[in-house]
Amino acid sequence: MMEYQSFSGIVMMIDDFSTSKDNGAGCYKMFMVDNGYGNIVNFIIEPTTYFVDHAVVKIGDQVTGFYDANAPAPLIYPPQFRALVMSRDSPHQNVKVDYFNRRLESSDGTLRLNLSSQTQITLQNGQPFNGDIGGRNLIVVYGSSTRSIPAQTTPTKIIVLCP
Repeated sequence: MMEYQSFSGIVMMIDDFSTSKDNGAGCYKMFMVDNGYGNIVNFIIEPTTYFVDHAVVKIGDQVTGFYDANAPAPLIYPPQFRALVMSRDSPHQNVKVDYFNRRLESSDGTLRLNLSSQTQITLQNGQPFNGDIGGRNLIVVYGSSTRSIPAQTTPTKIIVLCP
């Protein structure tokens, strides 16, 4: 099972990233992200990396990158992770990427979803998703949440990550 982890910070550099595939020239990017506390992560951005709200990220933007903590990663400094989801941070919007069980509670037990008729539920390609979202990996976009444990929120948007 995929274990999503995140790292947030300011984009300090965006560069082309070369792969062993000759036809991938220009299709891969590397974002150097600094959290302001001396920690840096290089995110590899692939053509399949999902950008929340289709945001175009530039140097100086505050972002959060989500990656699979169980995926192999080279033992180098700064650490280098394959970004699965990228989000440009906003003071009025929160993003969580995680597995949500049948009760719509995140795998780390920190967030429970309360759906409303206003909640948009789509696939990564923007098409509507009409199935059960419980027991799936989700990108959840929401505003405020309660201060309970787990925090509860009514998301504005949910993107279903199909295998």
